[in-house]
Amino acid sequence: MDNTNTETVTQLGYDIIRDHVLPNILGKHEDDILYWAGKDIARKFPIFSVDEIPDFFREAGWGSLRTVEKSSKDEALFLLENLPETLLEKRSYQLEAGFIAEQFQKLNGYLTECYGEKAMKERAVRFQVKWDLKTKM
Repeated sequence: MDNTNTETVTQLGYDIIRDHVLPNILGKHEDDILYWAGKDIARKFPIFSVDEIPDFFREAGWGSLRTVEKSSKDEALFLLENLPETLLEKRSYQLEAGFIAEQFQKLNGYLTECYGEKAMKERAVRFQVKWDLKTKM
């Protein structure tokens, strides 16, 4: 008898946990805890180039992330696109923000934060990544 489990988590199962169970458990601390959880995920699943971040998002089922051309020496912008309106309205995207912040911090060696802003008309979330060139990690 084969004891291997070939079942995979469905998108519905993931959505139930992410959008109903976690907010219930985490309450008013949801955003903060998800941000730090995203940073922890980044430490466990390191990337070796900023170009790999959109691939990770796709493989993790987090959505379609693209780099926005406008960048500077201490800032980068990303857009998480094509989000269902119902998810965009209710879901916290701090898990993704924490993941991006930690990956950039590891890659560039500077203290880094990431801020997500929902763009309802575009059905997207804009992530602004900023690092402090004065604070080496």
